[in-house]
Amino acid sequence: MQTSLPALKDRAGIDERVRALVAMAEGTLVGYGPFHDVRLFAFPEFAHCAPLYPTAAELRANTSVRPEDHVGPYERFCRANGVFVQTGSFIEHDPRYPDALFNTTLLVGPGGVLAKYRKVNPWLPWEVHASPHDVPGYSDELFPVADTEIGRLGCAICYDWLFPETLRQLAEHGAEVLIRVSAYMDPWGAQPPMDWWTLFNRARAIENMAYVVAANQAADLPDYPPFSWPGGSMVVDFDGRILAQAEPGPFTKVVVAPIDIAALRAERARRSGHAMMGHLRRGAYPYLRK
Repeated sequence: MQTSLPALKDRAGIDERVRALVAMAEGTLVGYGPFHDVRLFAFPEFAHCAPLYPTAAELRANTSVRPEDHVGPYERFCRANGVFVQTGSFIEHDPRYPDALFNTTLLVGPGGVLAKYRKVNPWLPWEVHASPHDVPGYSDELFPVADTEIGRLGCAICYDWLFPETLRQLAEHGAEVLIRVSAYMDPWGAQPPMDWWTLFNRARAIENMAYVVAANQAADLPDYPPFSWPGGSMVVDFDGRILAQAEPGPFTKVVVAPIDIAALRAERARRSGHAMMGHLRRGAYPYLRK
């Protein structure tokens, strides 16, 4: 679910934004029902509220929330329709870690919240929220994977995807569908010569023999200064083939494609070539032991 919407400057508009996003998902479920069993929805990073402030103190004062307080519409939608939603991200405060803010997305299913992912690699120097890895005493799983009836789902946010270790760790935890919740700005978009968005989505699919579902912001510059956002949301199969992709540009778009978990599992079981997970010589790379 690719969005091109004005950035919210404070938390007051988040509930209304959530309802609008759920309405988009409801329309997609009805409109594409004759063609696909639509079971998984993914929204972009900052779909609810953008980090428009330069300090963590300002983010805390204006935009930070407990995401659980705002996911009710997602939960009702998932429960009523037997579907799963990877939410856009929230700027999160958690009373257990009072000195930190996180960039957080939730996986919601028919039974409620299934997983919480907090961005491990903030986009330095502009993102001033914390990495959970750096918080003293942090005890939650950094790379959760949810085992669901539609497959094993793992998520990472935007800049995380430039680190192959992030997606490899999700794959090591069993992820079959890697979900990218992203606000990837120009010029690192979906068009040559700087088509990083497409490049990394396809590479991570191949490296981990997994499907990739990548939702990107597509906002116009006046809506999300100081950047514009190229969109290009896409679905990629486990061999790096693009199954569907939105055209680049500031457009709200729906991208729908089939994900064949049975085919993925069969290929993971039978392949002896291009099986990078099995062929990886971990002991050969000293940086992995540090």
